[in-house]
Amino acid sequence: MNIPEPEQTARRRHQSLNIINALRRGTVPADGLERIAVGFYMEEGVIARQLDYVAEGGGDLKFIRGDYGSGKTFFVARALEIAGTKNFVTVHVFVSPQAPLSKPKALYQQICANLKTNETEHALKTIVDNWLFAIEERLIATGSGSVEDALLEAATEKEIETALAGISEKNSALAAALRTYYRANNAGNFPIAQAAIGWIAAEPTVGRDFKQEAGIKGEVDDATAFLFLSGLVEILHGAGYKGLAIAIDELETTQGLQRNQRERSYQTLARIIDALDAGRMPHCYFLFTGTPAFFDGSRGIRSVTPLYDRISVAETGAYKNPRQPQIHLARFDTGKLELVALKVVDVYSQAFREVDREKVTHRFIRAMIKKITGRFGGRVDVIPRIFLKEFVDVLDKCELYEDYNPADGYEFEADHLKGELKAEEEAVMVVEF
Repeated sequence: MNIPEPEQTARRRHQSLNIINALRRGTVPADGLERIAVGFYMEEGVIARQLDYVAEGGGDLKFIRGDYGSGKTFFVARALEIAGTKNFVTVHVFVSPQAPLSKPKALYQQICANLKTNETEHALKTIVDNWLFAIEERLIATGSGSVEDALLEAATEKEIETALAGISEKNSALAAALRTYYRANNAGNFPIAQAAIGWIAAEPTVGRDFKQEAGIKGEVDDATAFLFLSGLVEILHGAGYKGLAIAIDELETTQGLQRNQRERSYQTLARIIDALDAGRMPHCYFLFTGTPAFFDGSRGIRSVTPLYDRISVAETGAYKNPRQPQIHLARFDTGKLELVALKVVDVYSQAFREVDREKVTHRFIRAMIKKITGRFGGRVDVIPRIFLKEFVDVLDKCELYEDYNPADGYEFEADHLKGELKAEEEAVMVVEF
């Protein structure tokens, strides 16, 4: 589709504003990450090829390994952005008390609650509606169904069973819930329809009325969560999406759990890997992030030898191989941060007006990085978020005030950051008396 140039320019400016607004708040932008990404070119290519394989019916994964300041969360967001451009449904889940790796049901709940398409967030209902609509359209186009409501409804219900036959052999409840959702929607019984979506998403508050209507006993549990996830992937693929890309972030938090919970978490991880390798999760892609301690520490996966052997990689010096199960992200350095700053200048120029590059020079950028790192023990890897927040403030002042010269007027004052510093940032901050 050819988009008129004025519309392209307007979209580009809107995206630029979103990027700058996010950096001003110290968060990762929702899209346009390729415009400020630095140093990930080879890794992005590997992820893109894996996604192509998954789109063709494979299942795959990647572990992203790096210390604080290596950009794991940014890289994962960028990987999901790549998935979005390939028409994947995406979801980003953080391991937490609400979504512990040791409880597949809780993980499945978080996945269902945070599904995202290029058009919609919290997209489970939209995906199910698109799937059912695609079934109806196919039935009408092939002459297997009729435009007459009753006949089309009967044919569609039969197709629901056929489409999920593999899942229904093990657990018929998903097809029953979808059939009930379809009937309730057509009848205008929206409370039952909403309850059906809630039950599919493993929400805990679904009432008895829906279960009686659907003829379902019980609910999604730890034993069936991955079976339902496989069914969900079949649904979204049938709705026209290439697959599901799931990012599970901050695996290192698992190390703080009690031993039995850690062991269950690592069993969950092993189940996912086994299912992908055995071809039981087609069109599904997993990204996991963790610190080096998670991979090599005594409370990490090293304590589970079969799991460790499958996903560990040998150190290869300067020539790391991102095609291995783990991608090693190096810590941010001054050179990378300078490049990001220059990219942000370009983005800012499209969001507002051209930045005065005689004021915001490369020399000033280096001096600004030096001033900020001086307050954080010289640790460039700790400051990217803080630096970019400060840098956007400088660009704002240059744009707002003609007489403002950052080379003369900029000093880094850390007092206003109190209360918003992350633990890793606070730990290395130099206290001034």
